[in-house]
Amino acid sequence: MTSASDTPRRPRRPSWAGRNYSLLTLAAFLTSGGSQAALIASAFAVLGAGGDGGDVGLVAAARTVPLVLFLLIGGAVADRLPRHRVMVAANALNCLSQGVFAVLVLTGSPQLWQMMLLTALGGTGQAFFSPAAEGMLLSSVEGEHAGRAFAVFRMAMQGAALGGAAAGGALVAAVGPGWVLAADAVAFALAGALRSFLDVRHIPPRAPGGGILADLREGWREFVSRPWLWGIVAQFSVANAVVGAADAVYGPLVARDHLGGAGPWGLALGFFGAGTVAGALLMTRFKPRRLLLAGTLCVFPLALPSAALAVPVPLGVLCAVMFTTGVTLEVFGVSWMTALHQEIPEEKLSRVSAYDWFGSVALVPVAMAMAGPAESAFGRTASLWGCAALVVAVTAAVLCVPDVRRLRRRTKTVAAGGAEGSADAERPVGRHG
Repeated sequence: MTSASDTPRRPRRPSWAGRNYSLLTLAAFLTSGGSQAALIASAFAVLGAGGDGGDVGLVAAARTVPLVLFLLIGGAVADRLPRHRVMVAANALNCLSQGVFAVLVLTGSPQLWQMMLLTALGGTGQAFFSPAAEGMLLSSVEGEHAGRAFAVFRMAMQGAALGGAAAGGALVAAVGPGWVLAADAVAFALAGALRSFLDVRHIPPRAPGGGILADLREGWREFVSRPWLWGIVAQFSVANAVVGAADAVYGPLVARDHLGGAGPWGLALGFFGAGTVAGALLMTRFKPRRLLLAGTLCVFPLALPSAALAVPVPLGVLCAVMFTTGVTLEVFGVSWMTALHQEIPEEKLSRVSAYDWFGSVALVPVAMAMAGPAESAFGRTASLWGCAALVVAVTAAVLCVPDVRRLRRRTKTVAAGGAEGSADAERPVGRHG
């Protein structure tokens, strides 16, 4: 008879969820929820201070501009310095900027320039944080469980973002935007504290080399040497820009004129968020062999929301479209992270991630600024159909890149002699050395 003490204890977490991975996931959960609520709070803080829709746009743009300007430098710094220190410093800057923003809102009427400056500081922090965080996450998992680990991470992050967005409006109405901004500052402080405990001993120290410009050139060579990498980043430069314009500019207008206002549009966005959570859950089990082919095929539905708004379809159909789009987009997201983890050398992860981030956000402000003139010139319906057509066109174009179709997931097998080998006999796409 076996006693209770002899019974093996079930591990509290999967074997692939190591210490670093668990800390990163918990920290991302905290900041994702807080940041989504803070986006709503900052908009209402601007309106509460007497601003209008244009002022809300200026504050939002103030965050995007330094993000674009400093991303590449942030990637080089993150590959030069210990990544966890870069992340903690960025979290401290975000905590400080949101904390001061909260104090200004709670104690009086903040000036527009003050809100823009504080938001710009937050964007600067994100520019340094994002490449370091992605590099740290990609280096925190290994082997065949990487795809599942990335899926669980994204599920936690997307779930927190969905909850933060849902709670943001209610909290602003209940306690005011200042307290929501203060809660976001606390979330950044807690996340920074968690990230300070990350263990980076497994990451080999960088050998002395050139300066920041040399690091950027080396990262650029790594980036352009892989057609699948720069091809998909170019694809998303266009796709993110037009989808962002459709969601931020045209979506609320269509909701006002045809769906019943802000409430139905918020519901549709909530279905998109629920779809991303469901997609991440799906990817804990689904392991496509051809990573980028499967992921890229799942980008085509990204054109559906713009097409649905162009018709426009009833709210129930729009919610179904948004949910489906969220699911398929997460299939791409997890496949993309798995490909980066598999193909990019560890010491260059942050710089490559910086070029990825830069390409993904660089055209968003341009598309936002052009959305209004495009509507005046071509009409809202034609502009939305144009957004859908561009997504389809750039996605079809990137499928013409052979490496996008050919890159395969690699798994480890144990050979007869006991050594590890690759189950995939093909040469890794784009790997040099």
